[in-house]
Amino acid sequence: MAQTLRLPDDVKEALRETAAREGRSEHEVIVTAVQRYTADRTGRRDALIETVMERDARLLERLAQ
Repeated sequence: MAQTLRLPDDVKEALRETAAREGRSEHEVIVTAVQRYTADRTGRRDALIETVMERDARLLERLAQ
């Protein structure tokens, strides 16, 4: 799927530099960044849900009745 991505000049330059330094395309750098971002967000969300479930287990049980 083709998509246009508008980046501020400083971000575009950082992307160019990173891609050149790593010998990868800008596309590859962006894909990797998005994958890492979404994995991190999913992991943090899951950890937060687990914390709430453990901390408030009794309350959640009562609310479920």
